[in-house]
Amino acid sequence: MFVTLALAVCLNLTSVEAKKAAGPMIGHMVYFKLKDNTAESRKKLVAACEKYLADHEGVVFFSAGVVGDDFKRDVNDRDWDVALHLVFVNKAAHDKYQDHKEHLKFIEENKANWTKVRVFDSELSGYKSGKK
Repeated sequence: MFVTLALAVCLNLTSVEAKKAAGPMIGHMVYFKLKDNTAESRKKLVAACEKYLADHEGVVFFSAGVVGDDFKRDVNDRDWDVALHLVFVNKAAHDKYQDHKEHLKFIEENKANWTKVRVFDSELSGYKSGKK
């Protein structure tokens, strides 16, 4: 991180440009299929995501939520109950998160109720806020 900040100062880059110099942002999307997929159980896993996974260093974006009942088009994959969405500033932040004690505690406390976990990691090539 120090090298990135030093580079930003030397080249007069903004913080966003400096972060890009460290590599692409990483999208980490996780979909959990639960053994007990009641509304209460889904809510409990979302709360655990918020407790253990929201505030890690290098997280640009965090959200967790349940499958939307109103989305039942043919293209919608509905073989999951709870989704976790994280965007990290770069791969180093993602890798640090993977080994963090809070992440490992989240897994240990919740894995007994998982029948399937699918993880989709991607290098994000761009960012647009959606604001005009």
